[in-house]
Amino acid sequence: MSVLNTDNPDFIVWEHEKLCFDILGGIRMEGLDRLRVTLRVRFDQEVIRHNLDLYNDDALTKLVRKCAERFEMSSSYMYPVVGQLVNLLEDYRIKAIQEAKETTVVKKELTPEEAKAAKQLLCSKNLLSDINDLIGKGGVIGEVDNRLLMYIIFTSRLMANPLHIISMGASGTGKSHLQESVAALLPPEDCMSITDLSPSSFYYFKPNELSHKLLLIEDLDGAKRVLYPLRELQSKKYITKTFVEKTRQGLRTTSRTVYGPVCVAGCTTQEQIYEDNSNRSFLIYIDDSEDQDQLIMDYQRTISAGTRGEVAQEQAKVLLQNSQRILEPLKVVNPFASQLVLPKSVFKPRRTNAHYLHFIEAVTFLHQAQRTLHVSKETGEQWIETTIEDIQNANVLMKDILLKKSDKLSPAVRSYFEQLKSYLKRKKRNTFTHTDISYGLEMSLTRVKRYHYALMDNNYLKMKKVKGKKANQYQVVSYQEYKELQSHLDNELNKALDNIKKNNRPKRTRKTTPKMDG
Repeated sequence: MSVLNTDNPDFIVWEHEKLCFDILGGIRMEGLDRLRVTLRVRFDQEVIRHNLDLYNDDALTKLVRKCAERFEMSSSYMYPVVGQLVNLLEDYRIKAIQEAKETTVVKKELTPEEAKAAKQLLCSKNLLSDINDLIGKGGVIGEVDNRLLMYIIFTSRLMANPLHIISMGASGTGKSHLQESVAALLPPEDCMSITDLSPSSFYYFKPNELSHKLLLIEDLDGAKRVLYPLRELQSKKYITKTFVEKTRQGLRTTSRTVYGPVCVAGCTTQEQIYEDNSNRSFLIYIDDSEDQDQLIMDYQRTISAGTRGEVAQEQAKVLLQNSQRILEPLKVVNPFASQLVLPKSVFKPRRTNAHYLHFIEAVTFLHQAQRTLHVSKETGEQWIETTIEDIQNANVLMKDILLKKSDKLSPAVRSYFEQLKSYLKRKKRNTFTHTDISYGLEMSLTRVKRYHYALMDNNYLKMKKVKGKKANQYQVVSYQEYKELQSHLDNELNKALDNIKKNNRPKRTRKTTPKMDG
């Protein structure tokens, strides 16, 4: 018996003597109680096309008779031939289903040299700084703070409570590039890139297929249909769908459950995205400054000129991937958590406080090779503990996030307001009109008005009537408000950290002078 040609699963071919059977579109793997195919049978110049269920005896008999009549063959010859085809397709499908069940992602086995180099990196005294340098060597240009923050958040996928991140910025500023470039520094087996999503897509993964994975969504704007299951997967760490399916015994209700936890990363151009999703994520804003533009263009020139060190870039990438592979799924305990207090100016303090504490844990998790492993004598549970240095490192990286969480203005309005203040200081102007700023900043009048109204709603601008001038004049209420907010945030974080240091200062033993006899 000749074998099936399954090189293309959507175009299966089987030849028997002078007969050729083509299964167009392949066969479905689910529903073993049916074997529906679109069949094309060829003999010399004659062709028969037929759509049927090969388990339907009447349909099968009709096909055999049709082939026997058209090809001038006996039915007694055609029946066994078609029967062989059915047997081959059955075996192929059962084997494919079994292989799919047994397929697991095989992690790369590190050589002793690779494991040693990865361990040395994780034991580095300046771990975060060294990792950030390697991220830069690995091809991520600029975005020094954002890229390290994103790398730590991506690392949290291995923890019980992963963090999530959304990159925001105008079209063409490099949101997707930053996300993809940092994700490329992680083991490929831990990442899953999603470009298009249907409403039920998440429910049809294997039960543990997404567990501790990084889900990369290039465009959140086009994924609005699946934001609800995505939120559930982030919060509850599992999603369940109940549906009705048809069986030989009739209709029955069944359910599918897909388990997390997952780390979700996405990009969007919209400032106002669904609040429920943004509240669960860290929001970072892509650097669109002229300095960043220059860095990227210089990088593009080195690639074009062939002067970019591709070997060094690949080495940095492999080293970071391997360091991720040797991380152990350890529990993190923060003994200072009760002493960490966020500034009152932070909006939505409950969710932000959870993000802050979990981010500190993620920093500790990355430093696990440098932390003492604690083991419970009663349960055998293992964990590592957060240090004051971990909190200091987290504060530096979280400062900008917390600042934006404390700011009444959206990032776009804030960026414009700082630009406006710089322009007015440079021109030594006290008052201005919409038109003045439109010309001065080379910005559309409609956009300027929209920003000005937003600033007035939050009492950052005030309107002023000037004698002899018809157009309304505007004035900045305070030029120092943003610096004052920054200073207040720094003071609050430093105050909490100083209290921790004070309360956990090693106690000194008092030296006593022995008494002398006589």
